[in-house]
Amino acid sequence: MADPQRAPGTLFLVVGPSGAGKDTVMLAARKRLPDTYVFPRRVITRPAAAGGEDYVAETADTFARLEKAHQFALSWQAHHLLYGIPVSIERDLAEGRHVIINVSRTVVDAARAAYANVRVILITASHAVLEARLKARGREVPADIAERLAREEDIRADAVVVNEGSVESAADAFLAIVRG
Repeated sequence: MADPQRAPGTLFLVVGPSGAGKDTVMLAARKRLPDTYVFPRRVITRPAAAGGEDYVAETADTFARLEKAHQFALSWQAHHLLYGIPVSIERDLAEGRHVIINVSRTVVDAARAAYANVRVILITASHAVLEARLKARGREVPADIAERLAREEDIRADAVVVNEGSVESAADAFLAIVRG
């Protein structure tokens, strides 16, 4: 049960182009934050062996069942995959914890409408850096990389982290934002 004297937590939505290093920066920051900051695992219809972030792999059928049962606070489709954020974030926020999640820019408006304290953090990098990172991670074929790089990012962000130097430098900038 939420403590009525405790202020609700902040929902930090991390957005940005593929290859910007969102998950890398979040992981580096997570190691330096207390447990009052929560990083829920996303549910994704990507095979578990695909690597990258720590996520819950589900089939499209299971994802649809979870969504129908209202088990996601936010969900979206991008890059031929389905993504969901567990509804448990609502309890975390009500209990005063700060929730940090990597989301699609397409759910920002819905999140702002549904939750009281929302801050959007854009993590980005130059086109050349993004392209090099996407090629290096080896998850996408060249056509998918081109599609990801061609997307327009029209995001109303509350703060921006440019991730082109060291991970530590980007994590420091990210931490300054979430700590307020």
